[in-house]
Amino acid sequence: MDKFGEIQEDFYTERTRILDALSQPEYQHVIMRLIGALAFRTHCPQYGYIQDELGRKFTDIDFASYPRFFKDISRLMAELGYEEDKTVTQLFSESRLLFHDPLYGRHIDVFFNKLDFCHPVNFVGRLEKETLTLPLAELLLEKMQIVKINEKDLIDTIMLLREHPIGNNDEETINGELITKTLADDWGFWRTVTSNLKLVSEELDHYSRLTNEDRRVVRDRITQLLEQINQQPKTTKWRMRAVVGERLKWYKDVEELINR
Repeated sequence: MDKFGEIQEDFYTERTRILDALSQPEYQHVIMRLIGALAFRTHCPQYGYIQDELGRKFTDIDFASYPRFFKDISRLMAELGYEEDKTVTQLFSESRLLFHDPLYGRHIDVFFNKLDFCHPVNFVGRLEKETLTLPLAELLLEKMQIVKINEKDLIDTIMLLREHPIGNNDEETINGELITKTLADDWGFWRTVTSNLKLVSEELDHYSRLTNEDRRVVRDRITQLLEQINQQPKTTKWRMRAVVGERLKWYKDVEELINR
């Protein structure tokens, strides 16, 4: 048997096994925070049932960390029973690690310093704000940066906005100030996020299992965040790119976004 027991089939149980291993004395120094669907579920204890009600299925367990923990994470995941993908390690050096679950065919991605898909979500210096997951603002941006957003991303976003208010800090609050300042310097990122927020609001009526209060709260929070984004002064870089607009592609193509 592996040091921390066998890999568990249930996603939430396996999540807990990994987090328990990180709490052990030899790994307490390692900063490794959940991202993706399980992070949303972990940070939404009151409205986590929305994922179940709307048919959201977990596919993988992913994390964010810093390059200085590269070797510690490789050792930890081996002790947990995962197999490191050496090809990914060689190709991506210290920007990403990939581990395979030999029992249930899942995988674990660990991203260092940023998520860089359609738009970069930088989390340097931000992981210390939370103990288990990526901060709420970055969790929201993780979904809203996806140009070809799909239903699972919409469901996670609805749940997050139902659970947490918009504010200007990270205390169980989606940090609107951080989001607005990030988007005020990048027209392309602004274009994608604002479009997706509007789409989430429009799609709410398609989910019959949501209550009227669910829809009202989520719409109000989207409206509040959009107003805050629009009121934030934009940089010269943003304004120059806005002149070009959609005549020039404003995002990176991603063949296969991670199934978070």
